[in-house]
Amino acid sequence: MAVTDEAIEKIKGMIVSGALRPGDRLPKESELAAELGLSRNSLREAVRALSLIRILDVRQGDGTYVTSLDPQLLLEALSFVVDFHRDDTVLEFLAVRRILEPAATAMAATRIAEAQLDVLGSQLDALGAQPSVEELVASDLEFHRGIVQSSGNSVLCSLLDGLSGPTTRARVWRGLTQEDAVSRTLHEHRAILSALRDRDTEAARSWATVHVASVEQWLRSTL
Repeated sequence: MAVTDEAIEKIKGMIVSGALRPGDRLPKESELAAELGLSRNSLREAVRALSLIRILDVRQGDGTYVTSLDPQLLLEALSFVVDFHRDDTVLEFLAVRRILEPAATAMAATRIAEAQLDVLGSQLDALGAQPSVEELVASDLEFHRGIVQSSGNSVLCSLLDGLSGPTTRARVWRGLTQEDAVSRTLHEHRAILSALRDRDTEAARSWATVHVASVEQWLRSTL
């Protein structure tokens, strides 16, 4: 593993220094191994590891390329790791969401297009006053994704997308067991949308905080 780690660090160094740029094809295996002072076996292991986390793209019969290094692509690895969370860490994921999502919502308040606000409003109208829990949770995911995408920060968007998985089940639990969960969620969504329409950064931040914190508070009381 130490040899493979060294190989990974050397390839990483080439990318960070700019010797290899997004979209570049790596030199032939024998040439790169000689250039970096590595065995071909350790180089292969490093390439395999870096391809798993979307740094490199191995194309059969064509060669190995540096990916676009787009944040959404790189953060796919986060989603994979997040899927292995334990139930007792859901509160920790919610705590991170409570930090990041209000910030993203506040950023969106000054950037979100009127057309996107209309889409969000139409989605809420289509739900009606008494959607099923499954419909509400699916809509909740799309509602927040649409807002966060409007923040203009692709890293923040990818992080929150990766964190949404573990908290989805908590939202379903809440919808099934808390009497006013559906109506509260709809009210909070309307309040967030209203703050966004008003371009009120602090109101948008506050309502997003209330929204995530209400799920967190409920979960703390049930565990």
